[in-house]
Amino acid sequence: MVITQTHKKYPYRKRNRLRVWDYSTPHWYYVTICTQNHRELFGEIIKGKMVLNEYGKIADKYWREIPDHFSDIRLDEYIIMPNHIHGIIIIEDPSEVRNGHARSVRRQHQKLPVTIGSFKSAISRTINKMQNDFKFQWLKSYYDHIIRDEKSLDNIRLYIRENSLSWETDKNNPENLKY
Repeated sequence: MVITQTHKKYPYRKRNRLRVWDYSTPHWYYVTICTQNHRELFGEIIKGKMVLNEYGKIADKYWREIPDHFSDIRLDEYIIMPNHIHGIIIIEDPSEVRNGHARSVRRQHQKLPVTIGSFKSAISRTINKMQNDFKFQWLKSYYDHIIRDEKSLDNIRLYIRENSLSWETDKNNPENLKY
């Protein structure tokens, strides 16, 4: 039997974050961030390689700039896919004080959610300022996995590096989504 944590407002919705984990803790985190409705907005896979379009290049630029905005964040492997981003974020030694506020157990003040939220917001703002006939949106949340050992890290790095090779069977490929 699988036990899932639920959200009090949405009791049938599975929690995305570990309830007892402080996401400001120095650690390695694997994240996946998807576009709303899995729209393929960042480019396309051609012969097993991801080819970024204008929006994909914006996402790539902002991803690489994360450490410029958060001094205790480093980046490892990542890939921008047609409708999602996989990446490894490393939180180094966060300060006890951030933005003038003491460390908080509230999710919206923890380092990983703040980093992902800022990244998503910057991309949305930039793309939506361009003249578009649609509003760019992300899925509300994101997937994260706390990397606990070297074997897991190696497997995740390999998955990220080879993700574009398996696009045809990828669970985030709109053709494979099960609603």
